Amino acid sequence: MASLKSIRKRINSVKNTRQITKAMKMVAAAKLRRAQEKVLAARPYAVKLEEVLVRLSRSGGAVDHPLARKENSEKALLIVVSSDRGLCGGFNANICKAAEAFIRENSSRYTEISLLTIGRKGYEFLRKRASVRKNYSNILSTLSYQEASLIGQEMIEGYLANEYDEVFLLYNAFKSVMSQDITLKKLLPIEPPQGPEEEFHPEAIYEPSKEELLAELFPKNIEVQLFHAMLESIASEHGARMTAMDSASKNAEDMIAKLTLQYNRARQAVITTELMEIISGAESING
Repeated sequence: MASLKSIRKRINSVKNTRQITKAMKMVAAAKLRRAQEKVLAARPYAVKLEEVLVRLSRSGGAVDHPLARKENSEKALLIVVSSDRGLCGGFNANICKAAEAFIRENSSRYTEISLLTIGRKGYEFLRKRASVRKNYSNILSTLSYQEASLIGQEMIEGYLANEYDEVFLLYNAFKSVMSQDITLKKLLPIEPPQGPEEEFHPEAIYEPSKEELLAELFPKNIEVQLFHAMLESIASEHGARMTAMDSASKNAEDMIAKLTLQYNRARQAVITTELMEIISGAESING
């Protein structure tokens, strides 16, 4: 049986760990609220932009855009959004496994599948298992639209330069604190979004022309999708970390209870042994 000193030392260690996990849960909860606000603020713009693209695509002009057509589909680029920090449960492990599954399932379809990782954890896991073209680390904590726009423009330039023929985006979509859905989107070539048919089709006059609008809105839509996916991933990360730290705190409390019980039993055994020794010594003297 472990000594009283070692059990007491372990109880104090677990209590210290519980304080850390509780503090991390509170920090994650505060960051989650801010991340949710950003996600909700970005959604109306993304939805309205898609509605405009639906109207323009149906009226013609989308097929001839260089981002909407590609003769070959031999090389693919997969953008994987993870996090820069750990201690968030299976958040990073799940997205990395999904990336591995994508590569495994499409290895016969493409002659080359390369990765672009956003987040240090995904890069550290995937760099030894796949071809990583580039990694972006330490941008998610202070993410701005400008950073997402630069990544989107760089990705579009590579596509137009025939460095890859198709581009996919893999990220965790935020559903709730307890739920994050791994989502795979095809970014390039652009497939004109399909929306519900309208009963009334008014004749619209576009200024500038529909082709010029599409030339501006197609790249903009890719940047918006990338930015929105990164916001979703950030909110998912904080939700996963909050859940993981809450579970860790509860596990620490259970462990403290078990160790306390073990400590009391060990202490009782020591006291009983001492009493038996005293009684035996008294009897031997009296005898």
